[in-house]
Amino acid sequence: MHDGCAGSFETGQQVVDKVRTMGFAEQIMPMPLDIKCDECGNEFSMETFESKCPECEMVYGVVPCHAFDVA
Repeated sequence: MHDGCAGSFETGQQVVDKVRTMGFAEQIMPMPLDIKCDECGNEFSMETFESKCPECEMVYGVVPCHAFDVA
């Protein structure tokens, strides 16, 4: 189920599911990503490929091949 960086995702849930399936959810990202939560507006740093907002617990995920270019 690994199609490298060629995979496309329509929802954030699909990204998180892919990260979990690949076994990267708890791995440390190469560099932390500072983001603003879409749900509550809290700013926090993602340090693992799957992270939760510490305020509202909304889940975020980044696939490893996009860890340096999350846009």
